[in-house]
Amino acid sequence: MAKGAAQELVFVPLGGVGEIGMNLALYGFGHPDKREWIIVDCGVTFPGPDLPGVDLVLPDIRFIEERVERLRGIVITHAHEDHYGALLDLWPRLKAPVWMTPFAAGMLEAKRQSEANAPDIPVEIYHAGSTFSVGPFEIEAIAVTHSIPEPVSLAITSPAGTVIHTGDWKMDPAPTIGAKTDEARFKAIGEAGVLALVCDSTNAMRDGISPSEEEVGESLKQIIEKAPGRVAVTSFSSNIGRVRSIAEAARDAGRQVMVLGRSLKRCIDVASDLGYLDGLPEFIDEEDYGLVPREKLVILCTGSQGEPRAALAKLARDEMKTVALSPGDAVIFSSRAIPGNEKAILEIKNNLIEQGIRIIEDSDALVHVSGHPRREELMRMYDLVRPRIAVPVHGEAAHLVAHGALAAKSGVKEVAQARNGDMLRLSPGPAEIIDQVPFGRIYKDGLIVGSEDDVGIKDRRKLSYVGHVAVNVVLDERYEMAGEPDLVAYGLPEADGAGEALEDIMLGAAMGAVDSIPRSRRKDLDLVLEAVRRAVRNSARQAWGKKPVVTVFVTR
Repeated sequence: MAKGAAQELVFVPLGGVGEIGMNLALYGFGHPDKREWIIVDCGVTFPGPDLPGVDLVLPDIRFIEERVERLRGIVITHAHEDHYGALLDLWPRLKAPVWMTPFAAGMLEAKRQSEANAPDIPVEIYHAGSTFSVGPFEIEAIAVTHSIPEPVSLAITSPAGTVIHTGDWKMDPAPTIGAKTDEARFKAIGEAGVLALVCDSTNAMRDGISPSEEEVGESLKQIIEKAPGRVAVTSFSSNIGRVRSIAEAARDAGRQVMVLGRSLKRCIDVASDLGYLDGLPEFIDEEDYGLVPREKLVILCTGSQGEPRAALAKLARDEMKTVALSPGDAVIFSSRAIPGNEKAILEIKNNLIEQGIRIIEDSDALVHVSGHPRREELMRMYDLVRPRIAVPVHGEAAHLVAHGALAAKSGVKEVAQARNGDMLRLSPGPAEIIDQVPFGRIYKDGLIVGSEDDVGIKDRRKLSYVGHVAVNVVLDERYEMAGEPDLVAYGLPEADGAGEALEDIMLGAAMGAVDSIPRSRRKDLDLVLEAVRRAVRNSARQAWGKKPVVTVFVTR
């Protein structure tokens, strides 16, 4: 380090910038060789069909792990899985103090109690309006609206200036629960001077202003009042404002509410403990289903993203023991489809339609509104804050670029386009990417967290395409085969195009491979093993057109 080198403020996203979800941001301050760090959010994303068996996808945190002695804390902006869902799995590698709002802390504790051997993470509670210090940073939490209780933006102040990290937010003039976005506070901080606005880009390509949650509640009320039969509503479990809107609509229509789904019940329990559902009639249990006339029932259920084991999917397959839907009932999708889930959602809708059930979604009526700012809301934020630097985050490339153009149009002097792994220097001098750091994805698979190789994803993916063949060859003391090899195939066709059993074809190839090796060379068991493996794979390829994974055991 050069003598007298300036202390720098850097921003390093390890997830959520160039993609939707898995948000994790680092802020570092100090001389380049001894920066102090904080983490803002620690989220997950969810696996697609290319990750068979994987439960969760987490950010690779090796960069900050290598500097963990200078990590001063972790601050969570809200309790959506893409912002806090990796905390239980990654915190044991970091062991830094954690700051959360009461609802987020309650959700973490509920999750911890449901997972075996989950760490007991000590949490410092903060509220919107709180200020607290984490290492060299003074942090102020600012109230915003979003589709979950207690979301906040963070004003992060260091000797280099103030950065506002918005988290997820919108400007809802009439939220169902919680405070409105604190525009006055954003304006006051802006007037004092803001170095950079690190801001949500999710809806940067959508014009206008998002409708309010109050409008959604009124629309739901009208639909429920007019429905002739049962009404099932599915939404994101953590959207407690929507839960309250649905419960109020049901109450006003003279209906009772039944809740189906473990994650939804967990969120409702935490919200109830904090008073967010006060004044509502009690929800009824599944066992009371048969006691409620169909025109007097609203079912609130999980499964808005097509999850095959969620309550809605089971209803669509008519697999629930005590609860069922009937022709003439309605299902409201009070949610949006997360990219990648469209096919699974469509399958559920088709199953419901086959049962004579009416589907209502946001193209039919105002039954959902996003929790993220559209373009006019973004422009309003820039008007309030007037940052020197705009850093678009929380979005794919198209969202980030559209947001950057909007920020420039709003008068921001510098727009810094960063991506995961970029080290963006915010101060001193102009915003500039000065380094690249390791980043990527790791995977939670059952009780194991690790890389693709650690959890066997590559082999599992291959197995899902071509199946597996196990062969056991036993040689006697003269190195002759002691009977036919044992061969078991999983995930392969039973016969080739001519009707011959594929196992017989592969078995013949295995025996031929052994016979082709001179007996004197069969003492090399590895040679025999590889010859059999290749012969079995090639015979399958010739008969089937694909090469399965083949495991061979040779014993004497």
